[in-house]
Amino acid sequence: MAGERILIVDDNELNIDLAQYVLEAEGFVVDRALHVDEAWARLRAYRPDLALIDIQLPGADGLSLVRAIKATPDLADLLVIAFTAYAMPGDEQRFRAAGCDGYLTKPIDVHSFAATVRGYLGT
Repeated sequence: MAGERILIVDDNELNIDLAQYVLEAEGFVVDRALHVDEAWARLRAYRPDLALIDIQLPGADGLSLVRAIKATPDLADLLVIAFTAYAMPGDEQRFRAAGCDGYLTKPIDVHSFAATVRGYLGT
C-alpha cells in the first residue's frame, strides 16, 4: 500500500532528513517534529499510521511521549516505534515496557529502513 503516513519525532534534523528522504522515496508521506510540543501539534493535525520517536528529546524524553500517546484513547492503537541510538542490552525491553511497538536503531541502514518500517505496518 502506498501513502502511509509516518511521523518522525527527533531533535536532530539530519536524522529526520535522511529518514524522510528514504521513506518518501518508497512512497510514504512523512511529517516531522523536533520536540514533544510539536509532536502533539502534528498528532492533533492528522493521525499518522506510525510514529518513529526518538527516546532522547529536549524538554521531555521520548518515553514520556510514548506513554502519553498510549494513554490517549484515540491514539492508543497508534504504532509507535522507538527510533534511537540506544542499543544497550535491555533497552528494547525498556522501550517496549513503556508502550513502544518496536525498536529501530540509528544510524539507519538506508537499504533496509523503509522495508523495516513497512514490516511494522504489515504492508
